[in-house]
Amino acid sequence: MVKLMQESTKSEAIELEILIIRHGQSEADILEVHEGRADFPLTEVGEEQARRMADFVAKEYPPEMILSSTLKRASGTAGILQEAIGCELRFYDELREFNNGVLAGMPRTEAAIKYPLPKGGRPVHIPIQDGESVLDIRYRAERILREILHDYQDYKRIAIVSHGKLISNLLKAFLHQPHGDIAFATGDTGIHLLEVREDLRLVRFLNRLEHVTHE
Repeated sequence: MVKLMQESTKSEAIELEILIIRHGQSEADILEVHEGRADFPLTEVGEEQARRMADFVAKEYPPEMILSSTLKRASGTAGILQEAIGCELRFYDELREFNNGVLAGMPRTEAAIKYPLPKGGRPVHIPIQDGESVLDIRYRAERILREILHDYQDYKRIAIVSHGKLISNLLKAFLHQPHGDIAFATGDTGIHLLEVREDLRLVRFLNRLEHVTHE
């Protein structure tokens, strides 16, 4: 006979909650350039998005620790979140965005001429010049997620502030998915909530954006 789990038991079974948050709008978003490792700061709109996200998270899902990419658009978002929460903030280079090498900061029109994609797309094991490959970022996401699960297992809830492609790969790592042709979209300051239990990895929600889409 299967017994329904009481809400209190559910709560006790949760070992760790992970909020994964994308940064707010950056200057690169309005300049039509490849961003990746190019280090652009938040725009005024991005700062406002971050404040709204921080207010929502502080009220509904306050973390005990914030981990952030070192790139300005993410660290700026994480700093605004920290001000709202008051918890510790730590920075990790491994949470930076996909390393797009020579494309970083380059106008998209120029990149299409200088570095056109090969016919059929770039093979997953071959990086752009001076960058990393699709397989590289998938492995990086796997490694940093395992480090976080190990190093922060004594926390009840942590937040990770990062970037679109790295977040997509973190979600794949959490769900034990290969690199494949699957991707998870995340809007500016989109929020994902994951739960780690003793015998289960649970996705509570993905890409919540009501803090910026609702007035």
